[in-house]
Amino acid sequence: MQHYLSINDIDSLSDWVTEARALKNDPLQSKSLGKDKTIGLLFFNNSLRTRLSTQKAAINLGMEVIVMNFGNEGWALEYGDGTVMDQGTSEHIKEAAKVVSQYCDVIGIRAFASLTDKEKDEAEVVLNGFKKYASVPIVNMESSVGHPLQALTDAITLAENSNKTKPKVVLSWAPHPKALPHAVTNSFVEMMQLQDADFVITHPKGYELDSTIIKNVPVEYDQNKALKDADFVYVKNWSSYTDYGRVLNQDPNWMITKDKLCNAKFMHCLPVRRNVVVEDAVLDSEQSLVIDQANNRTYAAQVVLKKILEHLK
Repeated sequence: MQHYLSINDIDSLSDWVTEARALKNDPLQSKSLGKDKTIGLLFFNNSLRTRLSTQKAAINLGMEVIVMNFGNEGWALEYGDGTVMDQGTSEHIKEAAKVVSQYCDVIGIRAFASLTDKEKDEAEVVLNGFKKYASVPIVNMESSVGHPLQALTDAITLAENSNKTKPKVVLSWAPHPKALPHAVTNSFVEMMQLQDADFVITHPKGYELDSTIIKNVPVEYDQNKALKDADFVYVKNWSSYTDYGRVLNQDPNWMITKDKLCNAKFMHCLPVRRNVVVEDAVLDSEQSLVIDQANNRTYAAQVVLKKILEHLK
């Protein structure tokens, strides 16, 4: 069985990017591959791009698609072993995952971090619960600590827009009124570690990411210094990792402006808060790649599903 749970499940990032770009040029080239196959997309959190792009990708491959929103449609699931279920949960993951596996050939899971319990979030109880008890491949559509579909999308977008063999890519924190998870950021960092690039992270002190993910990536606390000579600036807010889930700083001076961007291309996973994370002048300029990124979500999902379907045959 072949799951796609992490960007590290990719055996060759450059090969997958090349294949995704070929699918983009001819999206229906493998239309027969998914004939008589069904994908079930289970959403424990809201979605726009992930839901629609993954559906579109499955349709391009000839698959049938079932979508379920667990927030208001499914039973509340229990994940713990030996739990006495006399409280709010109605069904155990052991039964739910096995049942869904009978209806679907592939299952996609989207379940965000709570940002209240680091240990529980990092245990990925929803994603790993389905991985453990389902009998079909699982695709991570964003979990507590990773968003590998977005990271693959970003790799495609970088490849399409880079004219240098070793571009400078900057990941910059930006302010946001809410506490946001680390999933997109984590997977982007892991993806960049597979690239030949001059990669640097910039954020205010107190927003250090998980050191086991960052490894040896340089961190620069001076945003202007980090942005100097950048070719791509990827912007994302995240909450504190050490003081887990807290918003420590909303300094508006960290917002990305046209002056800061200079000649670099701007990237963001969307949705984005205008004039908080980034000013209108950036998003509405030709330097913005956010719509291209959103388009590439389909082909990232499609190459993942294609790999899984080829493995199932």
